[in-house]
Amino acid sequence: MFYFFFPFLVGWGTDEKAVISILAHRNAAQRYEIRLAYEELYREDLIKRLESELSGDFEKAVYRWILDPTDRYAVLAHVAIKKPETDYNVIVEISSTLSPEELLAVRRAYQLRYKHSLEEDLAAHTTGDIRKLLVALVTTYRYDGGEINAKMAKSEADILHDAIKDKAFNHEEVIRILSTRSKTQLMATFNRYRDDHGISISKNLLDDGADDFQKALHVVIRCLNDPKKYFEKVLRQAIKRAGTDEDALTRVIVTRAERDLKDIKELYYKKNSVHLEHAVAKETSGDYKAFLVTLLGQED
Repeated sequence: MFYFFFPFLVGWGTDEKAVISILAHRNAAQRYEIRLAYEELYREDLIKRLESELSGDFEKAVYRWILDPTDRYAVLAHVAIKKPETDYNVIVEISSTLSPEELLAVRRAYQLRYKHSLEEDLAAHTTGDIRKLLVALVTTYRYDGGEINAKMAKSEADILHDAIKDKAFNHEEVIRILSTRSKTQLMATFNRYRDDHGISISKNLLDDGADDFQKALHVVIRCLNDPKKYFEKVLRQAIKRAGTDEDALTRVIVTRAERDLKDIKELYYKKNSVHLEHAVAKETSGDYKAFLVTLLGQED
């Protein structure tokens, strides 16, 4: 089906425009078919060929994009864990925005690729309360139904409020509630918290002296409560910071392109009065810029 692409791929040298034209317009299933067909025809792994031909942020973005989404999350988790200081935001994003089945598949892909379990590596590279929270998030299989227990929502909203008021952020009940309850139930709990206490739980969590654990809890709640708003903010901060955060920019655009990127783009425009593709184009350059803008739905 995709064999007609391959004259562009064989010995393409620096023909990055061909890479963008071929790969950025194909969905996950098509990209997988291209990889299989390429290997069958040339007895060569397309991903390894891409890694050898491309470089820099462009290579990283293309590599993330061509991977199967489940394998991609496994790679992102491993990179985050292996940083000198574990990037817990990435682990929280993966564990809190994916469905239970998707997260289970990522754990399997991680183990297949790295010969360790995700929770094993997390436990080895984190400590204290952060370790308890992250390991709980990645290991729990949440119920994925739509039922709501209003009495439970009231009770657990009070538990969360008391813990925050007493600055007992690491209380085992806080971790239990956030890591085990269904997303629908948690939405009801967060809404009850706001209604009963006149402030959203996410705002109540962050004070001037917020430590890393508080910040991690804040990210968990934002990812569970409204992932689109969360990812819009990640993009906004990545673009507006002194020196663009290319890692965050690539991660969000690549992982959300086949999910909810259209909605995130609309939120970005409402918040910033500028189209996301224009902001990205202004802060990036070359083939990297062309690739991201193509994924965002606009070509130069």
